[in-house]
Amino acid sequence: MIQLISLFLQTQPTVSTSAERYLLIYMIGVLLIVTSLVVIFFVVFQKRKNKLLLDKIKQQQAFDEEIALTQTEIQEQTLKHIGWELHDNVGQLLAFASMQLNMLATKVPEDMKETLDLTTGTIKESLKEVRSLSKSLNNDVILNIGFEKSITNELDRLKRMKFASAELQIKGTKRSLTNKKHEIILFRILQEFFSNSVKYSEAKNLKIELDFSDNQLLIVATDDGKGFDSELTEKGSGLINMKSRAELIDAKFDLYSKPNEGVKLTIEYPFASKN
Repeated sequence: MIQLISLFLQTQPTVSTSAERYLLIYMIGVLLIVTSLVVIFFVVFQKRKNKLLLDKIKQQQAFDEEIALTQTEIQEQTLKHIGWELHDNVGQLLAFASMQLNMLATKVPEDMKETLDLTTGTIKESLKEVRSLSKSLNNDVILNIGFEKSITNELDRLKRMKFASAELQIKGTKRSLTNKKHEIILFRILQEFFSNSVKYSEAKNLKIELDFSDNQLLIVATDDGKGFDSELTEKGSGLINMKSRAELIDAKFDLYSKPNEGVKLTIEYPFASKN
């Protein structure tokens, strides 16, 4: 551009050297102003474009969170309904069967009483398990008895059903979560872990640690099962569900396992969670 300006000035024989200098300065000034305006326009355009992109991302994140919350609420309502059905229908049927067997016990021959007693005991244990399971599925019960007690009840149920030991260990000074709904979400994550241990791990022992500190609650759940390669194993719906629940409450989630080394679940829940 400057070369063009110089060439233009050279083709004007009547213009003095001083005038040429002023004209050159003028042309350069105009060029700088135009260039500055173009740069400013580009910067403003990029900022506006970036802002629109950020707004779109935030809107998508808010939408995804709303969908996740809605799905969680639907799941909770479904679990509560199943809990009611187990308690009111299956529980009542088992209680009626137990009562009928007790009435029958006075009429059966002596050689059948042992078998009848075993059957009666099995039904009573089944009734106990159904009632315990129905409580663990009902979020109102979980809120009422508290997070730690809910875990203890679940571990007791699992110990009766399958495991040699299922222990809860608490470290630090216990404190309640500000948002009670977060207790349900954390409990559901642990329930999913327990379910996987029952179905796949072949574990004999379960251990849960709740470590309370000033800023966070650290939850560590382990089993001594056959484990798996966490890097190679395809992520199923259970793992995805646990991770998405943790993200809802701003908790850090990690599931680590190796073949023949069991499974370790770690959740870092911040007490200053924004959700």
